[in-house]
Amino acid sequence: MSYPRQPSRFLDDDLDAFRRSIASFVDNEIRPHADEWEAAGEFPLELYRKAAAAGIIGLRYDPKWGGGGGSYLATCVLGEELVKGDTVGTPVGLMAQSEFALSVLADEGSDELKVEYLEPAIKGELIGAIGVTEPGAGSDVGAIATKAVRDGDHYVISGQKTFITNGTRADFITLAVRTGGAGPSGVSVVMFPTNTPGFTMGRKLEKLGSRASDTAELFFDECRVPARNLVGEEGQGMRYILSHFAGERLVIAAFAVGIMERLIEIGIDYASSREVFGKPLASLQTWRHRFVDMSTRLEATRLLSYQAADLLDQGDPTGEMAVSAAKLYAAEAVQFVAAEILQLHGGFGQMEESSVPRYFRDVAGFSIGAGTSEIQREIISKALIR
Repeated sequence: MSYPRQPSRFLDDDLDAFRRSIASFVDNEIRPHADEWEAAGEFPLELYRKAAAAGIIGLRYDPKWGGGGGSYLATCVLGEELVKGDTVGTPVGLMAQSEFALSVLADEGSDELKVEYLEPAIKGELIGAIGVTEPGAGSDVGAIATKAVRDGDHYVISGQKTFITNGTRADFITLAVRTGGAGPSGVSVVMFPTNTPGFTMGRKLEKLGSRASDTAELFFDECRVPARNLVGEEGQGMRYILSHFAGERLVIAAFAVGIMERLIEIGIDYASSREVFGKPLASLQTWRHRFVDMSTRLEATRLLSYQAADLLDQGDPTGEMAVSAAKLYAAEAVQFVAAEILQLHGGFGQMEESSVPRYFRDVAGFSIGAGTSEIQREIISKALIR
């Protein structure tokens, strides 16, 4: 069955057509390979080029640099459809390129840096990663310790990063570094090419979910990069990173919407055909009502996400709080739905031949990535108290 999605005042015919094009891309380029890529722990580099040709990479960015000039609402539609290919790791890798690694560069970088990194990345010719998380600094971005010391016309960078998506294959890293003293005001962002001497990749990390996206720990040993690779102003990195977390959080909320749709479709198909005590599971009131609970959470998440995207598109200052609310609710809602669909499938829900346990694992990280649920609550509470 297809989930009976209702018309939305936030979407127009162009976005509906865009949704169909992304759904076709998923059907042709992602879902047929999902099992293979999940087992391999990565997807082919060629997919970045195919995604670029489909308008996925650089969706929101200026057409001057090859972007699509799209909206945050378009990003919602993109995220919803990409995750329906039964491999969440694949869209995680693609969006780590499109939304995470490129957003600060696109908004704050010099034209010179955009020519060097943004343009080829939008074409899928270069692979990027966002380098923020460290062993001692996750949600607490202001605690990062990787240092960048100015030496003439270069920065000398030493430190380490961990849990970096696309870390094993990145050609460049949008890297958060400490250029000043302790605290948020000492953080800057530089574009770091991974062919720089002194850079090494540590372990490729094995994860609970999103297994088709590679994740790595990275080490920097007195790596010299040109000072012109500074993004924006020195000491403004904390502000840049936090303001661009909105895009990451919106992507996670959109992923949650798409996964809930996919799981509810899978669940209703299964419940309609699986008989217990001589009746289809779908005929039992307890499961009909549980599907209602799941659908209600889905629709609430969709509305929160679209409202947040609309506020961001308008430049409304309340947009960032709205995104935190959408991401917070989305992570809890999709984990609820994944657990219900797993329970519905009984023993079959434990089998690796089903996509159900895969989605169950994949969504476990949604309450952690791009700022934990505890951080989202803190952001929202501060805004409420103000």
